[in-house]
Amino acid sequence: MVKKLKLVSLITAALVTACSVAVAATTPAGSPFKVDHELFKLYPSLIVYEKSKAGFTEPETCGGCHEDKFKEWNGSLHSMAFVDPVYQGELNKAVKAVGHDISRQCEGCHSAAGVVTGEIKGPGLAGLSAVARAGVSCDICHSISALNHDRTPTKEPENGSFVIKPGEDAKDGSVLIKRGPAKPQDGCGDGFHECRQTEFHDKADLCASCHQVFHYEKHFPIEATYNEWKHSPYAQKGIHCQDCHMVATETFVKAADTMQKPERKDYRHYFNGANYLLYYLGSQAALKAGDKEQSGRLMAQYDMAVKRLQKAAELEIEPVYRKGALSEVRVRVKNMRAGHNLPTSLTNIRQMWLEVSARDDKGEVILSTGALGADGALGDDARLFNSDGMGTDMHFAVDPWVITAFSRHETIPPKGYRDVYYGIAAPKGSSRITFEARLRYRQADQKIAEALLKAVPKDIDLARDYGLSGIPSLPVVDMVSLKREVTATK
Repeated sequence: MVKKLKLVSLITAALVTACSVAVAATTPAGSPFKVDHELFKLYPSLIVYEKSKAGFTEPETCGGCHEDKFKEWNGSLHSMAFVDPVYQGELNKAVKAVGHDISRQCEGCHSAAGVVTGEIKGPGLAGLSAVARAGVSCDICHSISALNHDRTPTKEPENGSFVIKPGEDAKDGSVLIKRGPAKPQDGCGDGFHECRQTEFHDKADLCASCHQVFHYEKHFPIEATYNEWKHSPYAQKGIHCQDCHMVATETFVKAADTMQKPERKDYRHYFNGANYLLYYLGSQAALKAGDKEQSGRLMAQYDMAVKRLQKAAELEIEPVYRKGALSEVRVRVKNMRAGHNLPTSLTNIRQMWLEVSARDDKGEVILSTGALGADGALGDDARLFNSDGMGTDMHFAVDPWVITAFSRHETIPPKGYRDVYYGIAAPKGSSRITFEARLRYRQADQKIAEALLKAVPKDIDLARDYGLSGIPSLPVVDMVSLKREVTATK
């Protein structure tokens, strides 16, 4: 059950695209990962800004002509990418730990306009323009003119590897140019901007720029969502990020099950994903501001995020007998509909795990594992599907600017599965055993959430802006559950 009302905000967009860099350094001698500092002037962010007299446009201006698309975006995670207080807490921690220059890699994807214009100079929201605060706004995606994936240090998409160009100089000033997947029709832009078609705005390559985060120096893929997709059946069948994250839940399910692209009319600017916490946070902030309509839109996206999680996986339970007696049960977790691994993004932070119990024919519990404690802590016996990060010292690490490798990486690939075996012996006299398995998900460990909230910059007042007076328990989504009764002997 999703505990909606127990939480205003916690691990959110900060854990979608992580602050995973440190102060820029020279490339070590002999390293195969060469950094072109002449091209990537904002390194460790890899954004290239083609500056002109044309500035960035506020999303509300776009909404004047594109009302429906604006409302869809305004209820999205993209719209809250920079103002999210947990992202701000993560950024604040990173800057204090390794220096101010770290912010460019984080901010480049959370507010590209604020970075390339030099407006954003660190954590916090005070004094920022609407364009900078708007995060991943209309004008960010639709001003991307090219991708630099083949020119990055790893020759892969990473850390904002795109060219952004909101317009061009003209004799009488400047002209705005907006780009997208459709062929421009006569009158496109209505005199406000020109329209140009690209080959990548409806492809995963566009999303890859920011949903692929590599360590600034070691170039280790801390987040590899794009690579997970690229080596999957979805990529082979031409099903891209947009075909699942820009459509309604029912359409996403159909695309994943049939490997057929949605129709053009089905696409929306939802960009819906698993970060249901941020939707709730935004909804509460909208209520504080007196905007019930916006709050409702955000809660609708909250519900959509939960439903998508609940459609992503399936379970199987199979008994294992040895010498005619029950000795184990196998629980298979199948990634049925996620076009990337389960979980994805910051997999060393995400928690997806099995809670398994068994009862004999008298109803007595004879097996219990994976239950949460009263303090929200997950027991050591839980079978987690995620990663453990480590630094160059080969010690456990959580902070993404420290992580240069995974000591354990156990996520589930698209259309793949993982098996977990639980040893069990039926009590004497029992003839039947009932097993129950639940696949559960939350965005982070309780202690990590508390640490991030405590690091929020001083200009963000959680009580004033979001109604958060304490640090409540992180909500948990039950993605799928299954019960099966088996015989004690065979």
